[in-house]
This record gives sequence, C-alpha cells and structure tokens, in this order.
Amino acid sequence: MTDITAAGTYALGERSVNRMGYGAMQLAGRGAFGPPKDRAEAIAVLREAVAAGVNHIDTSDYYGPYVVNQIIREALHPYPRDLTIVTKVGARRGDDASWLPAQSRADLTAAVHDNLRNLGLDVLDIVNFRVMGGGMGRAEGSITEQFSTLAKLREQGLIRHLGVSNATSAQIAEARAIADVVCVQNFYNLAHREDDAMIGELAAQGIAYVPFFPLGGFSPLQSDTLSAEANKLAATPMQVALAWLLKRAPNILLIPGTSSRAHLRENLAAAELQLSDEVVARLNTIGG
Repeated sequence: MTDITAAGTYALGERSVNRMGYGAMQLAGRGAFGPPKDRAEAIAVLREAVAAGVNHIDTSDYYGPYVVNQIIREALHPYPRDLTIVTKVGARRGDDASWLPAQSRADLTAAVHDNLRNLGLDVLDIVNFRVMGGGMGRAEGSITEQFSTLAKLREQGLIRHLGVSNATSAQIAEARAIADVVCVQNFYNLAHREDDAMIGELAAQGIAYVPFFPLGGFSPLQSDTLSAEANKLAATPMQVALAWLLKRAPNILLIPGTSSRAHLRENLAAAELQLSDEVVARLNTIGG
C-alpha cells in the first residue's frame, strides 16, 4: 500500500494533515450534478481513501447538490477524529446544472446549515467562501460582507476555521483583516500557474494553498513534455503532475478527485514519486 505520509504534512487550522488529500466533487454525477452512477463505488472510494491515510477531504453541499455530502456521511460517519472536512459556500445549482451565485447573508447562512445537516456535524471544520467568477476566472470586488457573515457564524460556534476560494490577493488580504484565513483554494496546476507568487506569500504566512483542478479539471492536462518525463519515470502523466505540485511548495495540499478506487490508488501513489531538480526544470517549461 502507498505510504502517503511520504509527501509530508502541513498545518490546516489546529490540525496537521497529510499533504495528499481527496476531493469529493466527482462522487456526484456528470458535471458534479445529480447522483453517481455507482453509489456503492463512491462509498468504497471514500472508505479506501481514509484507510490509506487521507485525513483531508474537500467537498461542498452544492456538489449534487447535497448528494456528495450525504454520501460522505453514509460512508464515514462517525468520522475519524483526525479527519478534516473542508467545504465551500457561495454558489448553488440551477435545475439545468448551472453554477449560480448564492452570496447573500441569507444564502451563506442557509448553506452552512445545509452542510452541517447533510454531513451530520455540529460544527464544520473549515468553510471556504467561493468567490464566483466567469468559468475559472476570478471576479474583482469586495468580499467584506460575505466573509463577515461567515466570521459571525464562526463566532456562533458553527465553523472552526475559514478560507477563501477563487480569490485574488486583494480579496485574501480583505478576508484576513476580518478573520484568520487558514487556506486558499484556487485554480492552479502544472499548466496554469497564475498564482506562482501568491503561493510563496501564503507560505510565509503559514497559510495552506489548495489547488483545485490539479490535473486540469474537466479537460485533463496534456503535454508531450509531461508524457515524456512520465515514461522515463515509469509513472503516469497525472502522477507526475501531482508530484510536481508536491515539490512546488511545502504549503501546497492536494485534493485530486475520482469516483474510482483504481484511479484513487494511482493518485495516492504520486505521494511517493520523487522528482529530481532536472525533471522539475523540464516540467516548468510547460506552463506559466
């Protein structure tokens, strides 16, 4: 069995979590909407992930919606004491599977209570406020009202820690002026590296950086260079892409997602893959 502790740990709130985690979005149906094709397999994936040492799971009640959190509860409740479940609020799903903003005080409060109910928790470990932009783009503008709403819910004891997702540097600073931020979850991978400077700044502040779509998302990473390096290492391109992220900075926490146990094992194996500085230099030519 893969030893995912080979990738190290990092502080997430008051806990130390393994840097190789798991993202639950793909446990819903296509496009993170509706029920999974195989609910039993979804449950098996979660249980195997935790058995393998995963103690950081990323989710949201708008995956499904509600479906993924209900599957997590069925598979893992009562939860292991060292398991950190991170969720997101700030969006909702339309009947056509569209992603819509849900960022009023009432929306955010309802979303927190929905997450609590569907996960079967009295308090949420970490809640990220998801800033809604177009596609993978980021929207400028103040998040003071939204983050202040979540900070008040934290003061009420419903949330332990807060983070932000899809946020600019200015929005992160704005959030930190309101309450502690323990993690930032943004779009980042080997080919999309807009946040290169931000990652270092967050590391200096002891804040975890959690890249979503670490393997490209709905359009998987494709690169001749990546494939060539993977062949030399007797690994898959996606394993190399994950190993590159682990090498990139110590505050990067990974949450690759899958609905397959076989794919889960492949992802977790990247925790043991060592990349030389020469390999990293060649991979660095892919993105920018």
